[in-house]
Amino acid sequence: MASTPTRSSGGPTPAGGPLALVSSADRRLGLLTLALTVVAALVRPVADILEFIVAGAALALLAACVGRAVDALGDRVGPALTGLVQSAFGNLPELLILIFALHAGLITVVQATIVGSILANVALVLGVAFIAGGLKHGPQRFPGASARTLGLTILLAVAALAVPSLTAHLHTAAGAHERVLSEIVSVVLLIAFMLSVVDALRPAAGPGDPAAADSPVPPNSADVPPAAESPARWPLALAAGVLAVTGIMAALVSDWFVAALTPAMRSLHISDAFAGLVIVAIAGNAVENFVGIQLALKNRTEHALQVVLQSPVQIAMVVAPVVLLLSPVLGAPGFTLVLPPLLLASLLISALLAVFITYDGESTWYEGVVLVALYSLLAAAFWWG
Repeated sequence: MASTPTRSSGGPTPAGGPLALVSSADRRLGLLTLALTVVAALVRPVADILEFIVAGAALALLAACVGRAVDALGDRVGPALTGLVQSAFGNLPELLILIFALHAGLITVVQATIVGSILANVALVLGVAFIAGGLKHGPQRFPGASARTLGLTILLAVAALAVPSLTAHLHTAAGAHERVLSEIVSVVLLIAFMLSVVDALRPAAGPGDPAAADSPVPPNSADVPPAAESPARWPLALAAGVLAVTGIMAALVSDWFVAALTPAMRSLHISDAFAGLVIVAIAGNAVENFVGIQLALKNRTEHALQVVLQSPVQIAMVVAPVVLLLSPVLGAPGFTLVLPPLLLASLLISALLAVFITYDGESTWYEGVVLVALYSLLAAAFWWG
């Protein structure tokens, strides 16, 4: 489809080249991120706790860089595909963290991180985004159809992930075949995700489409930032390049983060379950944490919702299945999707939250407070293991 030569598509290249569109603030952010990444590499032989802290801070700054690039992409490809692309880059560090942790034999950390990543996005991050956006703009509205689709997708994916756990805990005949059943669930979820990508690439509904009429937000209103507040738009190639470079850097920093994880847990007396459910999950999702809240503050509610909720969809339908299928080559052939009862309950609660909290197409700051409070209580339940 031919593109219209508007300002959002880049326009003429400035005299200084594409980099002339990078503001001084963006350049400072990039330099600070690079510097902190180098520091994280240098402190590795010095102290595990220091490496753990610096690597976590570097991941947060990388998230800010991804957020700026996603802003540039969002003007061109739409909210659904933006959330898909951003979550893919955002979940790359987490996938690597899980792979390294499983290779190190930290099975409890891996299981808790999978559940914690889903729970953190649909409770903590979504809650903070609702609070930030609600306090600044009042009640925020977003298209109900896309929100319901995302929420139901999370619920169905989590229900599929729960099947091996339920068969084991209910002592069914399938419970004796945990590994095979986990592999079947993983393959089915991966196929379903690929089909969802095809659906996300379809053209958006037009004004006469019934799906468009379901949206509680007038087209081109709540999710388009005012022109006066918009930063200089990057060329598409520059935005894609920044995403690629930050993705690679995030992978390196994630490796260092995992290397310091076990010594830091022992030094700080943190249980494996709490480390996976809270610390690793939040650090691994730093990109979505930052970007989703940033978009809510800008009143770009549809983009914010897509970014925050696409991440748990990909965790359930891609990251967990990939880790399961790779586990034999990582030295953990006995790893399955069978979760302890409390982790299973937390997983199902998070999925139900995603459906109920977004079903009406509106969010308030108080709903955000309730979400954050619930996350805090569930996290506290895992403090002792």
